[in-house]
Amino acid sequence: MKTTINWGILAPGRISHKFAHDLKLVTGAKLHAVGSRSLERASGFAQEYGAAHAFGSYEALLDCPDLDVVYIASPHVGHCEHTILCLEKGIAVLCEKPFAMNTREVQRMVDCARANGVFLMEAIWTRFIPGFEEAIRLVNSGYIGDLKTIRADFGFKADFPQAHRVFNPALGGGALLDVGIYTIFLATWLWGKPTAIKATATKNQSGADDSCAMLFEYPGNRLAVLDCSLVVKTQIEAYLYGETGTIQLHNRFINPQDLSISFYDKESESLHLPITGWGYYHEILEVNDCLRQGKKESEKLPLDFSLLLMETMDWVRREAGIVYPTD
Repeated sequence: MKTTINWGILAPGRISHKFAHDLKLVTGAKLHAVGSRSLERASGFAQEYGAAHAFGSYEALLDCPDLDVVYIASPHVGHCEHTILCLEKGIAVLCEKPFAMNTREVQRMVDCARANGVFLMEAIWTRFIPGFEEAIRLVNSGYIGDLKTIRADFGFKADFPQAHRVFNPALGGGALLDVGIYTIFLATWLWGKPTAIKATATKNQSGADDSCAMLFEYPGNRLAVLDCSLVVKTQIEAYLYGETGTIQLHNRFINPQDLSISFYDKESESLHLPITGWGYYHEILEVNDCLRQGKKESEKLPLDFSLLLMETMDWVRREAGIVYPTD
């Protein structure tokens, strides 16, 4: 069994800095190589985090010897192409969310991983955060009775120039793909595919969605009420309403450290479950474990779930009229 997993980072942007920080906290893992379209940028990043190799192109990164897995953090529109580049080289991939721009692209990625027998996972770090795992365990154990309603929001005021990627449809910009995915992930993880979706969005001058509001219907008179925004700051909390109590995932529900449980007929409870590092530590552990065991996908976050998640997001986009050039 391999003792140290050699990681590469493709596209060393803002999130990659946090990822690289957490990678240093993981026993049996190290940052081995960095690839950027700028050799200067790759070299600076590699020096900061102790990587042995830096490359001025993504293709050169994938030719680096002894590279086990690549973390892909390029803009959304590049995820499919960059993932397939790695998979066809036989290199495992952890690709940032959203996995790709649409279901068609995700299917290509999944098909490529399975055809080549190479590990692939979507980097939805929330799935592996201790507070999230505990909230799901409590719901599934019936701790608050039958779950009837989910509410979740994720909004922040994006103080960026209009040309920034979050506002640019050509780069996959917009609230839904950037932050709305987390609210949809929560509902989809708990309840799967909705029976009906209603959604509406407001758009900026570039055509990207500034805000999106969604209502998911499920069997058993169950509802998920979700919203996301790039123009207003919201609480970034989630509420799981059961027949006998409610679980609140406090700010930010995507990596919660505090849960409040209120009951209708007894005293409330609270839990504190700290994260390690920025929180990316936990998904890194999962990938490392999978690679050491020779798994081609994570049982905790399987590829079929990522397909369902993107299918649901495509459905929201159709309802809300959100369109990208890649469509």
